[in-house]
Amino acid sequence: MRHRLKDVAERAGVSVKTVSNVVNGYVHVRPDTRARVEEAIAELNYRPNLSARHLRKGRTGVIALAVPELDIPYFAELARYVVNAAAAYGWTVLIDQTGGRREQERVVASGITDHLIDGLIFSPLALTAEDLAGLDGTPMVLLGERVEHGPADRVVIDNVTAAREITAHLIQLGHRRIAAIGSQRTDEGASARLRLAGYADALRAAGLDYDEALVAPASAWHRADGAAAMQGLLTSGVRPDAVFCFNDTLALGALRALHEAGLRVPEDVAVVGFDDIEDGRFSIPTLSTVAPDKEKIAQLAVELLANRLDGDRTAPAKEVSAPYRLEIRESTRTP
Repeated sequence: MRHRLKDVAERAGVSVKTVSNVVNGYVHVRPDTRARVEEAIAELNYRPNLSARHLRKGRTGVIALAVPELDIPYFAELARYVVNAAAAYGWTVLIDQTGGRREQERVVASGITDHLIDGLIFSPLALTAEDLAGLDGTPMVLLGERVEHGPADRVVIDNVTAAREITAHLIQLGHRRIAAIGSQRTDEGASARLRLAGYADALRAAGLDYDEALVAPASAWHRADGAAAMQGLLTSGVRPDAVFCFNDTLALGALRALHEAGLRVPEDVAVVGFDDIEDGRFSIPTLSTVAPDKEKIAQLAVELLANRLDGDRTAPAKEVSAPYRLEIRESTRTP
């Protein structure tokens, strides 16, 4: 049987209003009274009716997370952290995959359907700042690099510096012919451009030439694309001694291609990635990578969205940076 506020009030010997004050976190409740109420809540296993609470606020209690691909492990892992962070607000998270398609992203940014969601955490690939500014949609927080100076709050990491640091790690190990896998020249390839810029900065700082022959494009960032790009580098006559892959799934593909070519990692070719997905901790060898703090990204995004829902929705958009670290593992570390 599901107990009501009235049942808790009777058990604690207080009014229903007092129980409501305790449940909603009001501070002006005497400590001994609060203790009795909390004890009654525990004894009855009372759970607040979040649906009723949301309806009183004119909300659904549902937010959405929209990402390009759930097949990319980074987004799947990020989704788990968003769900956890949203639970602290009593929110349910609807997860949508846009495929980076313009029309699907437009539907998501417009609120999916009327009154279905209260807010949106959104990683766009196709829509621009101008597109988003022209939509009369739901409150949102943006993730990633596609939309700069847009109409919504945004959570980012410093891709250029992170790419520079992971490339510098390879240079410090003595590598001089460092390839890059994952370049993209499309409008949607903002992350690729920033990571390529960091890679080029590190080469320049070390007095090394930027060689286009060592830069392999990848229209998608899946394992197969990484394997194909690595095979292409090897068969072209370009022989890198290290490879910076722009995400970990590309790196996992590159590891496979190197193994099939009879090359050892890291003895013959060192490999690094970006994203710190769980697969990279169990690959052979384990993968050195840039590790964005995915849990912090999720927390920041949910907090920004909560502040918009409960505060000033017309205030200027904010941009906040989440931390990252380098995870140095076996793919660049010799015994």
